[in-house]
Parts: sequence; C-alpha cells; structure tokens
Amino acid sequence: MNNLITDVKSLELETLKNLKNSKAQNTLRAYQADFKDFSSFCIKNGLSSMPTEPKILSIYLTHLSKSSKFSTLKRRIASISVFHKMKGHYLDTKHPIIMENLHGIKRTLGSRQIAKKPILINELKLIINVIDEIKIKAEGLVEAKVKLSDIRRDKALILLGFAGGFRRSELVNIEYEDIEFVQEGVKIIIKRSKTDQSGEGIIKAIPYFDNEKYCPVKALKNYTTYGFAVSKKGKIFDISDKSVALIIKKYAEKAGLDSSKYAGHSLRSGFATSAAESGAEERNIMAMTGHKTTQMVRRYIHEANLFKNNALNKIKL
Repeated sequence: MNNLITDVKSLELETLKNLKNSKAQNTLRAYQADFKDFSSFCIKNGLSSMPTEPKILSIYLTHLSKSSKFSTLKRRIASISVFHKMKGHYLDTKHPIIMENLHGIKRTLGSRQIAKKPILINELKLIINVIDEIKIKAEGLVEAKVKLSDIRRDKALILLGFAGGFRRSELVNIEYEDIEFVQEGVKIIIKRSKTDQSGEGIIKAIPYFDNEKYCPVKALKNYTTYGFAVSKKGKIFDISDKSVALIIKKYAEKAGLDSSKYAGHSLRSGFATSAAESGAEERNIMAMTGHKTTQMVRRYIHEANLFKNNALNKIKL
C-alpha cells in the first residue's frame, strides 16, 4: 500500500513537471506574473482567485482596461485559464459575461497594437556602417573601451537576426553545434521555438550575400573565428533575449535613428517586410520565419505594399 502511495506521488510530481515543460520558460514566467496580478486584485477586493468565476474575471478585465492594451487583457485571460487547468479547475473563459464585456472594451479601446518599427534595408545598412566605424576605431586603440569580440558579436547578431527572421529567443539560444558552414552559406538548427514547443526543430539556411560588408554569413564566421570562446561550446551569443533589444537600440541611436521606435522584434519584422517588398512569396517568407499561420505574414506584406499598390498612383496632378 505504501509503495502504491509513493508511486502515485511520484507520478503526480512527474505530471506537474510535464505540464511545466509543455510551455516555454518565458511563457510560464509571463503566466505567473499575470496570475499574480489577478490574485492581488482579488485579495484586495475580497474575491476568490482560485477557483474564480466568470463574473470575477470580467470585473478584473474592466479594471485592467483602464490602463492596459486590449492585447494584454486577452493574454491575462489565457494565463488565468492555464493556472486553473493546472490546478484541476474549470473556468469558462467563453462565458457571455466575459465575451460581451470584452466586446464592449474593444469598441472603446480598439484592439490594434502600436507595433515597433521594422528595421528595413536602409536602416540596417546605417546600423552596420556605425558598427564598422566603431570596430575600426577600436582596432586602433591599445585599450579600447569596447571589446572587439563584442563588436563582432553585435554585427553578427544583427545581420543574422535580420537575414533569418529570427525571434529573440531563437537567436540567443543558438549553440555552436547548431551551425554548419557550407559552400552556399550557413545552416542553423533551431531546436525549439515559440511555434515548435515539442522541439521537432527546423533548419534555416542563410546564403552568402554579394556585398560582404552586410553579409550575415561572413559576420558570423568572423565572430566565431575571432570573437567566440576558444572552447567552441555553448551558446554563440551568450546574452539574454532582453539584451537583443538593448543592442539594437544602442546602434540605432548611434546611427541617428529614433531608438525608441525599435525593439528586438524589429529585425524579424524587418526581414518579413523587406522580403515582401522584394516580391518574395508568402510561403517562402513563412518558411524562414517559422510562422504557422498567414495572418501576421500577410500584415507584413500589406505594410510593404501600402505605397506600391496605392490607388493614388493612378492619379496624375
């Protein structure tokens, strides 16, 4: 009997571990932060957060709508729902009191997010030019304030992030063993991503660019040859996903751009928009970015064609 109890407890612990592993760590942290905020609201107002009921969740959403984006409200619903499932409770997030309230909030707030600007070809060149200027200055100094290895890393990070349409989390988790330089360029294995939680993995192929100055393959090879750790083990860039945004903002500002308008996602959206502007097919863009649905990719294509397919082009004044 004791052995049976021990086995069941062991299985319970393993089940909890599996539930946690079903989501990326960043996603879990976001869920935890969201539920913590909901729990604090409930405690403050004498309401039950676990298990809760649709009416309480609807009141919380109304409270949240005073200072949050509509997209934040939808994420909070998902987070609270996941926590209930993990604890074995059912929460009807499609209940009319929630859905109708959301509809009313949406009409008041609007649901369109103000996205950060994509880094397009011209902005990318400005940023890389600045990095090269800093590198030349650093090479001429005995005690450079900025390490050459960091400069090589930043150039490789930005060019690779753009060329591969990478998510920040994908970029910072690339390991040395995941890259293979071939005659055509470089192949990079992405072991796990936001849309590949089961870890099936995908391979991204980045070809050599004609212009070596802006070639991601050359930049990556230069970094792994001269800037990367001698052991050739572990993560290539060895930085956090938040650092990607900070690096982009730093060089955008040095290039004379408004750094507040750019973020870590600007490389990925920049690739998709630039590829669409150049006439790349939707499926080829998706093959590189790893998007599973066409909704976001079509948004990039729409943005790219705002002036190209503009009806005003037919009007001559």
